[in-house]
Amino acid sequence: MSFLINHVKQAINDKQTNVVIFSATAIALYGYDQGMMSLINTNDSYLATMGLEEESPVVGVIVAVYYLGCAVGAVLFSKLADALGRKKSIFFSLAAASLGNLVMFVAGMGAIGGKTGALAVMLTGRVIMGLGVGGIDAVIPTYSSELSADDSRGKALAQEFQSNIFGLVMAFGINLGVTIALGKENEWAWRIPIIVMQVYPVLLMAFVERLPESPRWFIFNDRQDDAKEALDDIYGDGGKEKFDELLEQHEKEKDEKVGYLDMVTPSHPQFHPTMVTIMCQINQALTGYGAVSVYGPQIFELLGFSVRNSEYLTLGNYTSYFFLMTFAWLLIDALGRRHLLIQGSIILSSCFALLAVFGGLAANSSSLHIPVFVPGIIGTVILFVATGAFGIGWLSTVWLIPTEIFPTTARAQGTAISVIIWGLANFAITFLTPVLFNNLDYFIFLVFAGTNAVAGLWTYFYLPETGGRSFDENQEFFKEAGEQGTWRVSKVGKGEYAKMMYPDPEDPEGPNVDAERVPLLSRLGDQVPSVE
Repeated sequence: MSFLINHVKQAINDKQTNVVIFSATAIALYGYDQGMMSLINTNDSYLATMGLEEESPVVGVIVAVYYLGCAVGAVLFSKLADALGRKKSIFFSLAAASLGNLVMFVAGMGAIGGKTGALAVMLTGRVIMGLGVGGIDAVIPTYSSELSADDSRGKALAQEFQSNIFGLVMAFGINLGVTIALGKENEWAWRIPIIVMQVYPVLLMAFVERLPESPRWFIFNDRQDDAKEALDDIYGDGGKEKFDELLEQHEKEKDEKVGYLDMVTPSHPQFHPTMVTIMCQINQALTGYGAVSVYGPQIFELLGFSVRNSEYLTLGNYTSYFFLMTFAWLLIDALGRRHLLIQGSIILSSCFALLAVFGGLAANSSSLHIPVFVPGIIGTVILFVATGAFGIGWLSTVWLIPTEIFPTTARAQGTAISVIIWGLANFAITFLTPVLFNNLDYFIFLVFAGTNAVAGLWTYFYLPETGGRSFDENQEFFKEAGEQGTWRVSKVGKGEYAKMMYPDPEDPEGPNVDAERVPLLSRLGDQVPSVE
């Protein structure tokens, strides 16, 4: 018992642990929204209040417009993060998310407009909440990575995104519970899940002042004394060495001014990493899991299950998703980013191709004289596997990469661009998915099988391995690529950037070596917390 108490006290007092816990809870806001809307979309009272039919494309617009808000919020709050500091930007992002949630909650309530007014209020709330969540998704990964060690950046962010899935499970579970208790005709079956979300931003806003500000931001703004104090608070005795390292890096970068226009100008040094960032988010959208998360029950209905059983299976899939995310933070710093992404694409393409087969068997079971539950059960197992592959390979990895490949002067803009593309891509996917469901039926799985293959191939050819390298070392890849006139990873630096780097067990103080030279069990063991 004393062992447990001591570790709890250590976690409470450790600033890096506080940052991870805070960041994880903030990231859960995004997951909560996905789980929340998936059953609200089919609530009869909600549809009547908005004046919509369930098949109306406007249902998809209400879901998708949130992502446009995220894109705008990423730019707005990233600028605030550079001007006012990471902490203040996070606070204002949370405030926006809270306000948007309240606006959604009151849509169509009492005298607040008729059906047209309710729809307008709901759309407004979705956009405002999107602004806040976009800010959180842009600033939190930057803030978290700036306070993490080079060999644990992936683990920290993967843990945060595991919390994202907890938010998804929590929202869907609450939604399903109140729907069963109150029925799809009751307005509180959709209003309660919305207002429960207030727990997240309210608690986080109360806690944000306890967090340390980013020492990198202090140094970038010529506040060295504040940076030293923050580093001592975070690293203790290691603060002095870290300060010297950050100061040296700042001296190299301080004269570099990078704007958004620079980052999309082909001749600019940051154009290449910007294109990598953009393609990572496009490829994540192409996996189709934005659609699976929001329209989970409809996916299971394509496999032949009833509406209620589809809802139960969706909750089971999300719960499995949450637990399998543990492998993400165990593997991301042990195997590397490229390995997880490429293997994830292979598994996802295979699973979606099989889902098309078993979805077709389920849809034609009567004419084929086979029990509908047979292809349904097999398809469910495959979908569970695919969800786990996405979570381990693709969920957090693409958010981590832009925090590792840009210099301090462009990191906030880089992560903002990442959120912008994520928002636009998911707007398109969540808007088109209902249309694809209605027109393609189970053939939608073949579309996702193809898009996952495209995502995997692009990753293999063009994405450098950023794991096990410092921020400076990752930027060296882009300098060498420019000098050699190629973006192919295998042709830059004799292919060394396709490899994961790892501390050498025989010389821990020396330079990192190719991870393939370190036994996998040893690498995995390093990711498991010590119990001493």
